[in-house]
Order: sequence, then structure tokens, then C-alpha cells
Amino acid sequence: MIWPFKPQYRKQIARIEIVGLIASDIRKRVLEALETVKERKYPALLLRIDSPGGTVADSQEIYSALQKLGETVKIVTSFGNISASGGVYVAMGCQNIMSNPGTITGSIGVILRGNNLEGLLDKVGVSFKTVKSGPYKDILAFDRQMTDPEKQILQDLIDNSYQQFVETVAEARNLTVDTVKTFADGRIFTGQQAVELGIVDRLGTEEDARQWACELAGLDPEKTECSTLEKPKPLWSRVLGSSESSSKLSASVNWVEFEISTSGLPVWLYRP
Repeated sequence: MIWPFKPQYRKQIARIEIVGLIASDIRKRVLEALETVKERKYPALLLRIDSPGGTVADSQEIYSALQKLGETVKIVTSFGNISASGGVYVAMGCQNIMSNPGTITGSIGVILRGNNLEGLLDKVGVSFKTVKSGPYKDILAFDRQMTDPEKQILQDLIDNSYQQFVETVAEARNLTVDTVKTFADGRIFTGQQAVELGIVDRLGTEEDARQWACELAGLDPEKTECSTLEKPKPLWSRVLGSSESSSKLSASVNWVEFEISTSGLPVWLYRP
């Protein structure tokens, strides 16, 4: 959608939320919102991240879009309760990062999971016959153990994805790859520790981050409107959204869907 340029947007800052597991739905929504920021010519963007991470490619696409937008727009990222793994990767596309002292962040690394149901299938007398074009076409098949060559292929895949992550963090935060690897071993740390490690610039709340974004854009924080860019929610979501039980159910469904859809894929995800 092409938004007509209106001068008032130059006196506002935009706000985008990344909440929950980063996958194709969030990627699509965020990329559309970033395009709106560009078209409306907002001078600054406040990006709020509250995510344990997600899929590799979706995180990379959001990161790349933020990098490009940052050439013309001042961007400040604010970490919420958790901004880990893929959430960290996304934030590397921003020039300025603020975190609460107690935010859970880090978990820089890659994980790939498959399910082996061979023992269960043997007990119930179920077996599968597979015809394949090559020895690795059914890698991570759930009805058998992995072979050693398959383990090596997957380990090489994970190592390559991990190296991409480390190099991105190093470049974005002006650190050496060796320095990043001293803490990029999957561990989590607080926002306060992240400042000490060089992942985060400042400690503060989302409101502090908003004021910072205004100042970077040369706007008065006391007078500047912050406009959240979000698609209108469907009626059922607006009706049920205030229910704590429905929110928990939705989160559980999203997690299960994510687990199923990413089975056998490398993901940048903090798994508590």
C-alpha cells in the first residue's frame, strides 16, 4: 500500500512490536510495517522486541530490512521481558539498543531438533518402507536412528548458521568474532550483563527508548506522538483478546504450530 506523504508524520515517531515466535507471519507483518515507515517518512522508529527467537531466514529478512531502513531513519530497539536468539539477531539491524536490566537476552546459537519414534513404533508393530533418490533424502526420519554421516551433515549445517550469527553480531556491535564467541555459546544473560558484553548500548524502559528515539530525530519527547503500526485485529481476537485464558491458549497453540512447522529446521530460539 502506498501511503500519501503527510507532513505530520515528520513530527511523529513510529513504533513496531515483535512479540512471540519469529516466523513467516511476524516477518510479513513487520516487513509491511517497515515499508510504511519508509513511505510515510517517519524520522524515527521505536522497535519493541519481546521474543525468544525463531526461524533463521525470517529473522535474517527482518534484520536486513532494518539495516536498510536505518540508512534514512533513526531506529532505537527496546528489549522487553525476553529478547533472545533470533530476537538478538533482529536487533543487530538497529543502530541503538536499550534493555531493561532484568531482560532475558543472549542465547546466541542454533538448534535443530528431530523426533525418533523408532522404539515406540517397534512396540506397536508399525514400520515404514522408504524409497529415496539418495542416501540423505530422509535425513532426520522419525522411524530410525541417524547415521554418523547424517549427524556430520547436520552439524556442518548448524555450524555454518552459527557462524553467520556470530559474524553478524560482531559486525553490528564492533566486536571481534573471537570476542563474540566467548559468550555466544547458547547461554542467556540479563540486560545489565548485555551492556557489559557490548550487545546493548543502554539500560532503560520502553519509555526511555521512546525519548531516546525522539532526541535522535531532533524532536521534543514531551510533544512527540508515537504511532504504533499494526494491522487491525479480527473481531474474534478483539473480543477474546482480553481473556487471560484465551491468551494462554493462543500462545500454546502458536508454540505447538511452530514446533511442528520447524521440525528438522535450524532455528535461533531460546528454549526455556
